[in-house]
Amino acid sequence: MSDITIYHNPACGTSRNVLALIRNSGEEPTVIEYLKTPPDRATLVGLIKAMGIPVRDVLRQKGTPYDELGLGDPKWTDEQLIDLMLLHPILINRPIVVTALGTRLCRPSEAVLDILPQPQRAAFSKEDGETVIDSKGNRIGKL
Repeated sequence: MSDITIYHNPACGTSRNVLALIRNSGEEPTVIEYLKTPPDRATLVGLIKAMGIPVRDVLRQKGTPYDELGLGDPKWTDEQLIDLMLLHPILINRPIVVTALGTRLCRPSEAVLDILPQPQRAAFSKEDGETVIDSKGNRIGKL
């Protein structure tokens, strides 16, 4: 096991691609299926703080009760949004990856490359066929 943790949803293509990129670097991360094992408040707050992004940027809209709950309304405080993410973990955007080099919401999946301690070991293409890493380990395309 490495010092890499991924908050993962196996039903999400981006999350699967990020997990595959981590493994392509030779690491086997700790995989937390956060829908089965949601983070507690302290962990979620710590992840958001470590990412250095606003709480709203961690909210997932697609396939969640975001619209039903009216979470686009600016009336919601950060504390209330965190409460709702804890109540409905599907609202937590994914994947979140934690390494010794940082914590990041890895959307797009290539964002994980900046915080992996080891380079990619082989060429890598996403599930949709898009090449991310060529056979020499060079990034293809823009982030």
